[in-house]
Amino acid sequence: MTTRRSNLQARFALCLILPILALLIGMGVVGFFWVRDRLLDQWQESAILKLERAAHRMDMHLAAVKQAIRWFHDTSGSQLDESVHAWALDQLRRQEGVVDIRLTWSTPPEPPAAATEPHSPRPSMGHGMRASGKAGGIRRFQSAQIREITAPRFDAGGAHGTISMISELLDETAAVIGRLEVVADFDAIFRHVVESGWWQSNKAYLVDANGRILVCTDTARHEALGETGDALEKATLAAMEAQGWGTVWGEGHPPSEISGFYRLAEAPWFLVMIAPGREILAPIVDFRWAYSLTVIGLILLVAALIRAVTGRVVSEIKTVSEAALQLSQGEFGGPLPVHSRDEVGDLTQSFNRMTRQLRERLHLKAAMNLAMEVQQNLLPAAPPVVPGLDIAGRSVYCQETGGDYFDYIFRTGTHDSRHLCIAVGDVVGHGISAALLMTTVRALLRSRLDRPGPLAAAVEDVNRLLCRDTGASGSFVTLFLLQAEPAAGRLAWVRAGHDPALLFKPATGEIAALEAPGMALGVDASAAYQEGGHSLSNAGDVVLIGTDGVWDTRNAHSERFGKARVGEILRRHADETAAAILEAVLRSLEEFRGSMPQEDDITLVVVKPEKIPLP
Repeated sequence: MTTRRSNLQARFALCLILPILALLIGMGVVGFFWVRDRLLDQWQESAILKLERAAHRMDMHLAAVKQAIRWFHDTSGSQLDESVHAWALDQLRRQEGVVDIRLTWSTPPEPPAAATEPHSPRPSMGHGMRASGKAGGIRRFQSAQIREITAPRFDAGGAHGTISMISELLDETAAVIGRLEVVADFDAIFRHVVESGWWQSNKAYLVDANGRILVCTDTARHEALGETGDALEKATLAAMEAQGWGTVWGEGHPPSEISGFYRLAEAPWFLVMIAPGREILAPIVDFRWAYSLTVIGLILLVAALIRAVTGRVVSEIKTVSEAALQLSQGEFGGPLPVHSRDEVGDLTQSFNRMTRQLRERLHLKAAMNLAMEVQQNLLPAAPPVVPGLDIAGRSVYCQETGGDYFDYIFRTGTHDSRHLCIAVGDVVGHGISAALLMTTVRALLRSRLDRPGPLAAAVEDVNRLLCRDTGASGSFVTLFLLQAEPAAGRLAWVRAGHDPALLFKPATGEIAALEAPGMALGVDASAAYQEGGHSLSNAGDVVLIGTDGVWDTRNAHSERFGKARVGEILRRHADETAAAILEAVLRSLEEFRGSMPQEDDITLVVVKPEKIPLP
């Protein structure tokens, strides 16, 4: 019993812990990924916002310088006015971060045009000379545009850097005639990026559109993104080619590194930052460990509660189990005490009720066995020996007791002759009530046939007496009463609502039904009955009396056995004994029914004249 208790407790624990564990793990996994995605989304938004702010600061400086350059470009194509060019160059020189302006011409100066009026000579700027901030030597050009913004160039110590914005000056034929180079202080433009916190705390880069690194914070500096084979840098470079800003996750769960990038509007550069994934997801990693420890604690708590709760349950179940074992050995003890009003208490009450009902059922079973024994003793143990008749009969009940009935009764006829009466009856219903009514009919019939008188009158007396008992219950009995007089070569019968007996004549192969009008017994006390008769002129005729359990037998396809099959059996076995014919019918019924249960009582009596003397 100890093993059973341990197994039951283990099953309780598994049935409760496993669903809880699955639920907690599922919630933990879903919560982990949900929080992770939220943290990564927040980092992405924060990173893009930081990069956008830094890029905007750089774009503002570059845009101011580029706007001043455009002012100079706007002087193209007009009458040469030295003051306009000088003003444009002066505005350009005044921009924050501009450290130098180089204006060079690729062609020699044009000869002065003929003039009708004297004019002041203009100062000229030689080929390859620097403007030095003065508007001298400026020539006419048709159009210009910023062609290139160079990468930062740093001095020997790497402490100071500059960038150049280069414009080409074109004539009317789009030929290059000059070059404007504006040198700007890169440190002034990039200062706000360097001062931002993300530039100091992460790996940060300024790269061009091809991924070449211009400035970075990585101590192990290399020339371009992805050249070391780093998968995240390659993925970032590919994303930069497809869009202007975004984030890229590295490998792993959580990712080892995450990158963000943003393209400048005023220069073909990208700001790139790469941050370690564990730092970004540190809260969720800490949450994962805390959640795991909490789950373990909850499981241990649930296990302790299960052990405490199931201890009492297992003890009470053990008591019921031991009582059930004793009951299986035939030992009926007293009722078990009920200590609770839960399911275990219901189980104990059900066991007590089952024990009480089982005790009653055993008593009922014993009574049923006794009733079956009594009823079987009421049926003929063997057919009587009657000269000139071969007789066989049997009843097969579908329950311990039944309502079918057959009997052999001798009565005294005229001139003190003795005749054999064969009664076959069928009481409505099954079981004890039908058996009791059958014994009543048997007693009444035997008592009445012991007195002289016509066969029909005897049945009428039995019906009248039986109606006194069945009037309130509605029960009734069908009866076929056959009287055989072999010495006289005659059969007489009375049919009280029963199926007619079958008469097979081998000489002609004919099967006839022994008909006669009559109502079932126990229905109407004033019912009248008529006697039928038949001459037994030939030996070998077969009379079969049966109940409806024979022809109403059904197989698995709900097909009835029917009287036609009984007739075929009579034809095949007519030359055999009455017992052999009876066994042939019962054997065919069993084969026809197959695995289907017997639904009704079956009673058969076969009467076969052997040698009938001539009258």
